Amino acid sequence: MSHSPALYDALERARRLGVLGPGPVEDHVRHATAFVEALQAVPAGALVVDLGSGGGVPGLVVADARPDLNLVLLDAMERRCALLVDAVAALGLGARVEVLHGRAEVVGRSQALRGQADAVTARSFGPPATVAECAAPLLRVGGLLIVSEPPGAVDRWPRAALSQFGLEVVNQPEQGPVRVLRQAAPCPDRFPRRDGVPAKRPVF
Repeated sequence: MSHSPALYDALERARRLGVLGPGPVEDHVRHATAFVEALQAVPAGALVVDLGSGGGVPGLVVADARPDLNLVLLDAMERRCALLVDAVAALGLGARVEVLHGRAEVVGRSQALRGQADAVTARSFGPPATVAECAAPLLRVGGLLIVSEPPGAVDRWPRAALSQFGLEVVNQPEQGPVRVLRQAAPCPDRFPRRDGVPAKRPVF
């Protein structure tokens, strides 16, 4: 899978500024390819929300690889959002990629995005319970949640606990570096809880 030179330039800048993790940019892009592959079933014109976009992985990589998708790159830190805005402009993605500065808990309660996403991606956003509570309110029924998993991870996604968010597991830990979940039912109105609560008092 080939990517534009502008993508590597943007990610290299993010790495130099400490917004993207250590290691070669090529490794970050390679890891993000798993997200792109998991999104194959998502049709053209779909909306993807990237939680905690940070330096742009996987959000910018997905946007570069799938010019038929619309994306919202969501991050709570203004400095990261400023870098993402510059990257989106450099890649010429402004017509279909929005950078949104805000907390996932707030955005998940907003009329603009609640229940609107065809997919949500999350890389290093938080533990499973936090990711599930922040992602589920954004997903439409049938939408996918795609989450990076640490190497050799055991199953961290208890079915009964996930069902309270309307989520169900699609793939197993041995099936690759990302877990895929589906929004099987609407997320109840009580989620997400107040800002910071999903991380401080996880439900599982």
